[in-house]
Amino acid sequence: MEVSEAAIRVLGSLLGARTGQQLAMSRSWRIHTVLQSLVRERGLGSLDRLVHAVAAGGEPELADAVVDALLNNETSFYRDRTSFEQLLGPALARLEEARARTRRLSIWSAGCSTGQEAYSLAMWFAERKSRWAGWTIEIVASDVSRAAVEQARGGLYSQFEVQRGLPVTQMMRWFEERPGANWQISDELRAMVRFEMRSLIDAPPAPGRFDIILCRNVLLYFAEPVRRTVFSRLAEAAAEDGVLMLGAGETVIGQTRAFVSDPDCRGLYLRHPEAMAPCRAAS
Repeated sequence: MEVSEAAIRVLGSLLGARTGQQLAMSRSWRIHTVLQSLVRERGLGSLDRLVHAVAAGGEPELADAVVDALLNNETSFYRDRTSFEQLLGPALARLEEARARTRRLSIWSAGCSTGQEAYSLAMWFAERKSRWAGWTIEIVASDVSRAAVEQARGGLYSQFEVQRGLPVTQMMRWFEERPGANWQISDELRAMVRFEMRSLIDAPPAPGRFDIILCRNVLLYFAEPVRRTVFSRLAEAAAEDGVLMLGAGETVIGQTRAFVSDPDCRGLYLRHPEAMAPCRAAS
């Protein structure tokens, strides 16, 4: 099935309006692959007819499905473990010391996809209950994809999804096998995370002033003006000594003045570095 340039423009406008992401020509090759199942389900015969149905505006659920299909929801548990080691080691130890009086941490997984990142964090804290006894650990996760957020809330994953990033010991401890080679994450971990459907160009979720923000492998899909807006939103949501974690191929350099590289924790970023104490080893 060929995709006309007019159809690509319509899809690009829809994706941009809903999410702020751009559908560059370099990504247009994915359109046929990700939308062909919708074409078959609706019996439309061609992608152009699917796009025409979306453009007509009479089927909002179809438009939602198209946007969800166009989004890249690639993720896994503990994706890029080296970055997680920096975040949950020296950077978190620094925040633990700074929050010793309030004993409260707020974490935002922005662009959480199907929830593996947020549940990785919940799992990490749940496995260290004695260290964090008496603390309030709030984990908020958001994504613009309705389908991704619904799966995240349900906490049901395929065998392939669970095996990506998790050793067998954690699989057996935190998941229960379900029919159809699926695995259900524990109620304990589900209760630790609040999922919301939210675009990164929208106002940040409550409570704001997050100590840790993860916004990984999302910014690269935005045009430069939108990327600047997103960085402003992230800065608005970050505590003054908060930590920002981006994807391995992303950076703040040349993108924003709101964050700078953490000189002590490689791959992490700070909002106000002059207010930060040096990283120390995790206890």
